Amino acid sequence: MSAVQTSSPTPDDTRRRGPLAEVFFSLLRSRTFLVGFAIVLFWVACALFGEHFAPYDPLADDIINALAPPSSEHWFGTDQIGRDVFSRVIVGSRDILTVAPLATLLATVAGTALGLVTGYFRGLVDDVVSRILEAFMAIPVVIVALLAIVALGTSKTTVIVVIGLSFAPIIARTVRSAVLAERELDYVAAAQLRHESALHTMFVEILPNVIPPILVETTVRLGYAIFAVATLSFMGFGIQPPSPD
Repeated sequence: MSAVQTSSPTPDDTRRRGPLAEVFFSLLRSRTFLVGFAIVLFWVACALFGEHFAPYDPLADDIINALAPPSSEHWFGTDQIGRDVFSRVIVGSRDILTVAPLATLLATVAGTALGLVTGYFRGLVDDVVSRILEAFMAIPVVIVALLAIVALGTSKTTVIVVIGLSFAPIIARTVRSAVLAERELDYVAAAQLRHESALHTMFVEILPNVIPPILVETTVRLGYAIFAVATLSFMGFGIQPPSPD
C-alpha cells in the first residue's frame, strides 16, 4: 500500500497567492502575531461589549468609597470620586479603540497617496514634497496636537485629524522607498508603453505590490496612535470627561 501523502505549498502556489496573501499566511505562522492578535481581540471585544459585563456604571460616583484599594468588589480599586476603575478601563477602551484606528486609517490613506506621488514622479515633485514632509516630521506629534487643539478646540474629530496627519509623513516615506524600487521593474515600463495614465500606473499597477510594507508600517503606527491618544487624554487635551477613557 502506498503511504498517504499530505500536500504542502509549492513555489507555484506561493507565487499564485500574491503579496498580500503571502503576508497573511506568514503572519498565521508566527506565534508572536497570534498572541498579539488574541490580546487585541480581547480589547476589541471589551470596546464592543464592555458596557454589558462591566460590574458597575463607569460614570457613577461613590464618595464614601473613594480611593478604595483593589478588593473582591472593586478589582482595580476606585478613583478619587469613588468610580470603579475596572469598569472604566473596560468601557473606556471603546473611545481609544475608535479614535486611534481612525487616525491610523487617515494616516495610511494620506501617507500612501503622498508616497505614491513622490516615488513615481520623482524629480522636483519628490524634492519639494519630501522636504515639506521632513520638516513636518521634525515637530513632535504632541506639540502639533496641542497647537491644533488650542486653535480648533478639543473634540474627537480634532484628535483623529491631528494624529492622522502627524503620522502620514512617516508612512509616506516608507511607501516612497517601496515605490522607487518598484518603478524600475518591467511591469511599470510595460504600463507606460501601453500609455496608461499616471493614476492607473500608481494605484492599479504599483500599489498592490507595495501593500506589505504599508501593512507593517500601519500596524506600527496604530500602536503609536494609541499612545498619542492616551497622552493627550492624560494632559487634558484628548477625549473629554465624562468619557471613561
